[in-house]
Amino acid sequence: METKVLVKDLHKSFGKLDVLRGINMEAREGDVICVIGPSGSGKSTFLRCLNMLEKPSSGTVIIDGHEMTGKKVNLNRMRRNIGMVFQQFNLFSHMSALKNVMFAPLDLKLLRKKEAEQKARELLARVGLADKADSYPWQLSGGQQQRVAIARSLAMNPDIMLFDEPTSALDPEMIGEVLTVIRELARGGMTMIIVTHEMNFARDIAGRVVFMDSGVILEEGTPEEIFTRPREDRTRQFLQTVRS
Repeated sequence: METKVLVKDLHKSFGKLDVLRGINMEAREGDVICVIGPSGSGKSTFLRCLNMLEKPSSGTVIIDGHEMTGKKVNLNRMRRNIGMVFQQFNLFSHMSALKNVMFAPLDLKLLRKKEAEQKARELLARVGLADKADSYPWQLSGGQQQRVAIARSLAMNPDIMLFDEPTSALDPEMIGEVLTVIRELARGGMTMIIVTHEMNFARDIAGRVVFMDSGVILEEGTPEEIFTRPREDRTRQFLQTVRS
């Protein structure tokens, strides 16, 4: 399998605060990796460093063979291959769901308007929102808004999807509808790195689970290994906390 993401000795500091302290990770084509750990462990910062929304202090990030941390990389072009879904939905409030999904391909002149609209409608149908194309964000539930955000990311035909706690801003009854869409992407072979606090979801969907604490990866393994027989005391302590 082709290597899609390669991270070597990644560090990120904000002033004197060391948030990431030497992260190493590889994701191959079709991998679904869930990143878990306590708040403040650096999970979201790590994800943002992958597409250079945060510039690493040192280390190397290679996506699809291109060094994102290199001096000559065209970040805007590379980011087209990386879809990112945030905790907050970040939809354009003055645009319908359809126009939110159409926006980036049109803005970057990748598709003509008719093609962009057809693709956007197909993507909204894919996330179960074909009937909400003309609705504005304020007319949608949180779960529906997040599904529009996923469709918007998919409109750029990404090779890799990054999810930063995609259900953390949702009411409990809306979480399932978003996780269902992510499961469908996994079944379709999308390479995904998902920061999540949904342990049952991580156990169900991940091929590999990464446990982060204090800016380092303490351990990683299959869901069975991490959730059933973790090697590290800190991992066991964390899992006991989230289960209680």
